[in-house]
Amino acid sequence: MNHEVSPADYKDLVLFLATAGIVAPLFKRLKINPILGFLLAGVILGPFGLGRLIAIAPWLDYVTVDNPDEIGQLAEFGVVFLLFMIGLELSWERLRLLRKYVFGLGAAQVVGCSLALGAVAMLLGQSPVAALTIGSALTLSSTAIAVPVLAERKRLHAEGGRATFSVLLFQDLAVAPILITLAILGRGHGQFDARGLLALLPAALGLGVIVLVGRLALRPMMRSVARAKSEEMFMAACLLVIISAGLVSSLSGLSMALGAFVAGVLLAETEYRHEVEVKIEPFKGLLLSLFFVSLGIRLDLSLLVASPILVLGTAVGLVAIKAGMVFGLGKLFGLSNRASAESALALAAGGEFAFVLLANAMDAEVVSPAVGQAVLVAATLTMFLIPALTGLGARLGRKVPAETSEAPDAPEAVDLSTEEPKGRVLVVGFGRVGRLVGDMLDRHDLPWIAIDRDPRLVEQGRRAGHRVYFGDAARVELLERCGLDHARAVVVTMDGPEAAEAVVAAARGHRPDLTIVARARDARHAARLYELGATDAVPETIEASLQLSEAVLVDIGVPMGLVIASIHERRDEYRKVLNRPDALGGKRKRLRDAG
Repeated sequence: MNHEVSPADYKDLVLFLATAGIVAPLFKRLKINPILGFLLAGVILGPFGLGRLIAIAPWLDYVTVDNPDEIGQLAEFGVVFLLFMIGLELSWERLRLLRKYVFGLGAAQVVGCSLALGAVAMLLGQSPVAALTIGSALTLSSTAIAVPVLAERKRLHAEGGRATFSVLLFQDLAVAPILITLAILGRGHGQFDARGLLALLPAALGLGVIVLVGRLALRPMMRSVARAKSEEMFMAACLLVIISAGLVSSLSGLSMALGAFVAGVLLAETEYRHEVEVKIEPFKGLLLSLFFVSLGIRLDLSLLVASPILVLGTAVGLVAIKAGMVFGLGKLFGLSNRASAESALALAAGGEFAFVLLANAMDAEVVSPAVGQAVLVAATLTMFLIPALTGLGARLGRKVPAETSEAPDAPEAVDLSTEEPKGRVLVVGFGRVGRLVGDMLDRHDLPWIAIDRDPRLVEQGRRAGHRVYFGDAARVELLERCGLDHARAVVVTMDGPEAAEAVVAAARGHRPDLTIVARARDARHAARLYELGATDAVPETIEASLQLSEAVLVDIGVPMGLVIASIHERRDEYRKVLNRPDALGGKRKRLRDAG
C-alpha cells in the first residue's frame, strides 16, 4: 500500500526555508553573523524551545520541528560540504606563505589548548581519554563565524588577522586526525587499544582508494563533463565527487566529512577548482545553515537553568584559557602585543566542529551524554560572543596599520580569499589572442592567470606550465575566486561578442577602478564595450586596417617615424569617436584624466 503524502510531511522543510528567508536578511541588516541567527532559530523552533509549550498552546505544533533526527541526518551534509570546501581552498602556495604560522603557531595552539582544557576536565572528574576528547573538541574555533567577521572588518590582511587565519587553517586540518582517533576510541569502547589500529586497516584502504581514484580518474572525468558544456552535468559531477568520496570513507569506518575533505584536496590542484567552488558554494551555504539550525534544535538550554554554575563556568573558563594560551603563543612566535591580543580574542570561543567531535565521542561512549550536552551548551554560548570578541580585537589591532607590523617576522601579506597574489592580470579567454597576450606579459615580467570555458585550451595551457582555470568568467563569483579584488587589470580576449560584454559588465560592476581592456569584433561592438565600462576596446577590423596601412606606407618608402605617429593619431581618433563622453568608459577616462 502506497503511503499517501500529506502537507504535514513537509512542515519541517517549510519551517527551515522560512527561517532561512527571514534570518539571513534580517541578521545581515543588523550586521550580525547569520549563523548566530540560525542557532537561535533552532533553539526557538526545537523541542526544548516552543516545543515545551505545545501542551499549553497546541497551535505551536505548526511552528515547531517534529523530527529533529531527520533534519539532523540531512544537516550532517553541511559539515561534509564545509570540509570539502576547506580541502578545495587549500593550496601548496598558501601553505608555503603561511607555513610558520600554520604548522608552528597553529600546531602549538591545538596541542597546547587541548592539553590545558583536558587537564581542567580531569580536575573536574573526567577520565583521561574523555578529558582529552573534550579538550580537543573545545580547542577548535569557529572558522564559519570568525573569518567572515574578520573579512567584514577588513582585518584578514592585518598581522593579527593573518595569524588567526593560519591557526584556523591548521585547526581545519586537525579535524581529520581527531576523527580518526575517535574512531579508534570507538572501537576500543573509550579506551586506547592497540588492536583497534588493526581494525582501521579498512579505513586506510578506503582513503587509499579515494586518493588513487582521485589521482587517476578525477581530472579526466571533470574534463569529459566540461566538454559537454552543460551546467547541470558539471554540477551533478561535483556532487557525485563529494558524495562518492564521503560514502567510501563512511563504508571504511570513517566519517563522510573526512572523505569529502580528501576529495577537495585532490581537486584543489586541478584547473577546475574555481568552477567547482562556484558550483558548490550555494549547496554549502544552504546545508551549513541547516546544520546550525539542527544544532540549535538539539540544544537543551534547560541545562543552563539546571546547572548554571557548571555551564557558565565552562564557558568563561573556555574563553579565558584559550585567549591566554593564544596570546602567550603569539608572543612566542613573534607577534606584536596587539596582534597577539587580536588573535587571542578571535580564537577564544568554541566552534562548529565541537558539535561534530563531541557527537562522535558520545556515540563512541567516550564522553557521557550528560557531560557532552553540558559542554555543548557552554560552547554554543561562547559562539554567540565571537562577533563581539572579534570586534574588540579588531579595535585593538586597528591602532596599528594593517599594512605594517611591529614584529619583524610577521606573516607575509597574502590575499586569504584566494591563492592568487595581488597585482596579477586576469586574461579571460586563452585562445590564440589570449596566449599572445600572456606571452607579452611574460616578456615584461608581469604575473597573470587565464580563464577559459574550453577544457581543451585549458589543458593545453596547463601543459605549457601556465596557470589557466576552467570556468565561466561572466560570473563575478569566479572572477573573485581568481583574484579580481586585487587584480591589476582584466584583458578580455574572447571572440564571442555577447560573452565579452558579459565579462566586461561583471568586472566593471565589481571593480569601478579596474583597468579593463577588451577585444572587439568591429567598431559597433567596441562602442558597446565602452558603454559597459571597458577602459579600452580594440576592434579587430580597425586594427587590421591600421596594420595594413602601416605596412604599405613603410614599404613604399614613407619614413617609419612618420608612419608610426600617423597610425597612433588615427587610432586615437577612432577611440574618441567610439568612446562617447556619455559612455561608462568615457566617464571613467574623464575622471582619470581629472585625477
